[in-house]
Amino acid sequence: MIECIKLSKVYQTGEVKVIALKEASFSIKDGEFVAIMGPSGSGKSTLMHLLGALDQPTSGSYILDGKDISGFSDDELAGIRQGKIGFVFQSFNLLSRATALRNVELPLVYADVPKAEREKRAMEALKNAGLEASKFHNLSNQLSGGQMQRVAIARALVNRPSLILADEPTGNLDTKTGEIVLDTFKELNEQGRTIILITHEYDVAQHAKRIIQIRNGEIISDKKTTHEKH
Repeated sequence: MIECIKLSKVYQTGEVKVIALKEASFSIKDGEFVAIMGPSGSGKSTLMHLLGALDQPTSGSYILDGKDISGFSDDELAGIRQGKIGFVFQSFNLLSRATALRNVELPLVYADVPKAEREKRAMEALKNAGLEASKFHNLSNQLSGGQMQRVAIARALVNRPSLILADEPTGNLDTKTGEIVLDTFKELNEQGRTIILITHEYDVAQHAKRIIQIRNGEIISDKKTTHEKH
């Protein structure tokens, strides 16, 4: 599904060159659950932006579903994001005065999906993300942190993407709620979805089946976790 070949990203600030990512090469198969782990400033966020078609590499190739998208225009990248990738962020990014259902429907509004179909798909996504039906019509500011993250997961699912990118998804949650959210990702992965989890926490990364570690812009290890079936 994903193949990265010598992906590099260099930021130029005046005279100063910052190498955020240095010749990263790896592949991720359809249906894998992979954590990309590293401390703050390691390059993991840069890598996530490239994998999520939010940015382009300075050099190297990024092949997604057989297409090299590393040279795509902003409009082409936007099309890839809308059709293939679901995002889950640490800060939920929900509209506080909209219901859970409405928050999940939004990507479908932008995709011109008819209203009845939107509601049906949004409800299905919320159910898959584990939010109880009694909360569907609550405003998002009436929900707990864990419930808000479930709404955010449902919103990532609603376009039926082939890839889910979760950036520090438990960062704003207490440990117990974080575990529940990570279990939701495990269930989604068991249903066949490809999940990439970005984290700086080893305990969180352990929920994935494979961990790619990054430090100073370079991949330093790529290993299966103990609960991956051999």
